[in-house]
Amino acid sequence: MQLDLNLLTALDALLEEGSVAGAAARLHVTSPAMSRSLGRIRKATGDQILVRTGRSMVPTTRALAMRAQVHALVEQAHQLLSAQQELDLAALERVFTVRWHDALTAACGTALITAVHRQAPGVQLRLPAEPGTDDADLRRGEVDLESSAGTPTLPDIRHRLVGRDRLVIAVRPGHPLTEGPLTSERYAAAEHLTVSRRGRLRDQIDDALTARGLERRVVAAGPTTAFALQLALETDLVVTLPDAVTRTARDRLGLVALQPPLPLPRIPLHLLWHQRYDDDRAHTWLRETAAETVQALFAPPAPPLNSSPVGGITARRG
Repeated sequence: MQLDLNLLTALDALLEEGSVAGAAARLHVTSPAMSRSLGRIRKATGDQILVRTGRSMVPTTRALAMRAQVHALVEQAHQLLSAQQELDLAALERVFTVRWHDALTAACGTALITAVHRQAPGVQLRLPAEPGTDDADLRRGEVDLESSAGTPTLPDIRHRLVGRDRLVIAVRPGHPLTEGPLTSERYAAAEHLTVSRRGRLRDQIDDALTARGLERRVVAAGPTTAFALQLALETDLVVTLPDAVTRTARDRLGLVALQPPLPLPRIPLHLLWHQRYDDDRAHTWLRETAAETVQALFAPPAPPLNSSPVGGITARRG
């Protein structure tokens, strides 16, 4: 049976008004049109719905039994199809999957969870480890929001630039690079560690050094920022990382941050999502909350109390 859902609206009006004329006026249709709708409703339900008693009409027993349910269904349909649904954060119950780079999760994951829980206590966040950028996960709806240094190549993946991070050098306290002027030659001659989920031993830093006729020695590629910082603390390896997203972790470990002795491009930070969520008010709220949380990282930090110039470079110690 093909069911015309418009009949639900007509049935709701008929049960509320108790007359064909009243229901027709309510829905702004003619009485003959409403009479035809009543006939179709009777045929679909196998019930008279409204029967005449004297000069008025009264609902049948079945009509009385279904009146509340029909009205509720019509209300739900209006809410479902309304283009202007109100977002009630206090009542929102939903699970969002936010897949960020490990450094970004470590830097502001706590702030994001706190902000979301304060505004929408019924929302749950999943912050899985980032195995690699996979636009298919966004397309399939398995990931709601992702971080990336690059812009997406697929037309149905949206993106928003939330900041650009400068690169800093992180070394252990007492590292030879903290003594005397830091030149491009001394920097290139040190032993380096890259951070790459795919194990890449070369990145844009090597391109910048090559342009100056220099080449660095990369000893290893670490899978995560946390691993790279720990290795830098325990060895003489040098790791060059985005400043804002690693600042808290560096300071916690007591690492020294040095300014690179050559100009390096800033690292863009984008938030990515699928276009299906463009008009999703709950997802829009999540994106705005996440963007505000991330952008707070790029606010100028308070000057460290124990900053001291080292060879013309300010060394920041945790």
